[in-house]
Amino acid sequence: MDYVFLVLIFLGVLFMLLGSGVWVGIAMMGVSWVALELFSNSTTIGQDMVSQIWSASKSWELAALPMFIWMGEILFRTRLSEDMFKGLSPWMAKLPGGLVHANIVGCTVFAAVSGSSAATLTTVGKMSIPELRKRNYPEQMTIGTLAGAATLGLMIPPSLTLIVYGVTIDGVSIIKLFFAGILPGLVLASMFMIYVAVYSKVSKSWNPMQEEGMSFVDKLKNSRFLIPVILLVLMVIGSMYLGFATPTEAAAIGVVGAWALALIQGSLNWQTFRDSTIGAVRTSAMIALILAGSAFLKFAMAKTGLPKELAELIAGWEFTKFWLLMVLLVFYIILGCFLDGISTVVLTMAVLEPVVREAGIDLIWFGIFIVVVVEMAQITPPIGFNLFVMQGMTQHEMGFIARAAFPMFMIMVLMVFVLIAFPDLATWLPDNLRSGPGG
Repeated sequence: MDYVFLVLIFLGVLFMLLGSGVWVGIAMMGVSWVALELFSNSTTIGQDMVSQIWSASKSWELAALPMFIWMGEILFRTRLSEDMFKGLSPWMAKLPGGLVHANIVGCTVFAAVSGSSAATLTTVGKMSIPELRKRNYPEQMTIGTLAGAATLGLMIPPSLTLIVYGVTIDGVSIIKLFFAGILPGLVLASMFMIYVAVYSKVSKSWNPMQEEGMSFVDKLKNSRFLIPVILLVLMVIGSMYLGFATPTEAAAIGVVGAWALALIQGSLNWQTFRDSTIGAVRTSAMIALILAGSAFLKFAMAKTGLPKELAELIAGWEFTKFWLLMVLLVFYIILGCFLDGISTVVLTMAVLEPVVREAGIDLIWFGIFIVVVVEMAQITPPIGFNLFVMQGMTQHEMGFIARAAFPMFMIMVLMVFVLIAFPDLATWLPDNLRSGPGG
């Protein structure tokens, strides 16, 4: 059988369905049905579909997903962004680049309690954009750093993308994936901050208002606003690292902590409960449908023999690991122009997992690689989701926002090479993780 012909047929069916407005999960099921009906000997397609969807939907690890989403939805409706800006700005003001660093650090902190790029962008942006505009910081830098740094919500735990990757790949621990994302996430945030510092020194348009000096004691007093979010991060991440909780149990701890924070801030009311719950259900249902479609697609691809043949074909090309990763980098950048991050992960892993295993690439490390390239997709037109969120917040044209975010995109490309050169960035913490429930 000509497997190139198969790939072209499957891609044609997929893009035809997506172009007609069908949901991504349903489109994957459509491709699966075509694969089984036309290119396999299966006589129980309906039964196979039900079995695969049920198996994908009853995963205990998947239960962490709606809980982490709910935690982010609750925090989005509190005064967390306002408090974070008050706590961070006195420490950031005197750094080269000034309060733009509050964008990056704020996104990094909120990423550790959200797991969502869009939630991180919206929560931090609703406070930082007006403040930075008031102080005459360059609009392009304000927007670019916010759009780029918000993608850290995909990497720093609890990352929804890493949960989806862990559920999709057999034998990969979600807790280890979480801790694999910490050091690369901090390194990427540092690279963003270095860029801001250098830009502020060389740019002729950099002329923000000077901040009034604040004593060290006053800075410490303002830092009290950071205590709730820091405690929440320690509760969620610490409970997993110390082996006290599985990801699902840590997510439940996070939800309780988020409600406690909402109560302390006076944000706890029926409207907050209703809106956060509905928001979490909608997002969780969307991701669950995509994962169900992915499970059926993975089964269908295995029946056609395509993944095995593709792995053998690529092995025959005798690519080194480096050049294989370069091919995958370009492939994911192109795919990211048309699909959101989670859809990209689940759609491609059905075919590429055997290729990655055959190449001997560490699946924990590869999860972080995937997250970095998926982060790029969040800020690449025409489908980059962060660009749409930013457009809704600022009313700028899409082209202006994409140009503003382009330096962040290039820094992420650089981060891929940093990961390849220093793989221990992603593997050291998981390799030294304490064993615990679900570890």
